[in-house]
Amino acid sequence: MLTDLWQRASATQPPLPWAWTVAWAVVALALVAAPQGWRVVRHLVTLIHEAGHALVAALAGRQLGGIRLHSDSSGVTLSRGRPRGLGMVATVFAGYPAPAVVGLAGAWLLGVGHAAGVLWALVLTCALMLVLIRNWYGLWVVLVTGLGVAALSWFAPADVLSSAAHLLVWVLLFAAPRSLVNLQRARHSRADRTSDPDQLARLTWLPAWCWVGCFWAVCLAALGVAIWQLVPGAQGS
Repeated sequence: MLTDLWQRASATQPPLPWAWTVAWAVVALALVAAPQGWRVVRHLVTLIHEAGHALVAALAGRQLGGIRLHSDSSGVTLSRGRPRGLGMVATVFAGYPAPAVVGLAGAWLLGVGHAAGVLWALVLTCALMLVLIRNWYGLWVVLVTGLGVAALSWFAPADVLSSAAHLLVWVLLFAAPRSLVNLQRARHSRADRTSDPDQLARLTWLPAWCWVGCFWAVCLAALGVAIWQLVPGAQGS
């Protein structure tokens, strides 16, 4: 069983025609931009956002206390350790850039023919998050996402796998800046300052707007590099 899983996850798929790559980018942009599409996509984005917090917290030596995902697409990752310092700053910072970074990593995998690896990486992420989820809604989101992508990865033919992986990568790349737009709107519409950039402002000497600018820089840079990797002609050849 594990051998079969590894063979499927590490198998290579032929690249999509460039027109299909661009077409899936357009579909992803429409999903992220449309209110109906965003209601679905945002739960995946929150899952990756909180996974980013959790991964960096673990790498920084912090003790993970759990993850909660809520029906309004908000989430929280609890960790214990020093209340200040570089580890805490990195942990708080990691959330908003996480979808863009994962999307960029996925673009690289697509570029070397590992579309199946993109999907199975998401399945693995969901499996690891199962031990950290601390509420029923979060458990439902992780299970539906993980089982759905696993079933697709197991049964779908190579061309469908490539298309699904391209759609996933483009969705994450476009959703990252969309999340920042929503962040800015939320910060301007409410008096409390509990968002990630506001927490970073309290942890450091940099104001919140500077951290938002850093988020934008990472997300747009990841999108630009991914376009350069995936779209023929973007490299100037």
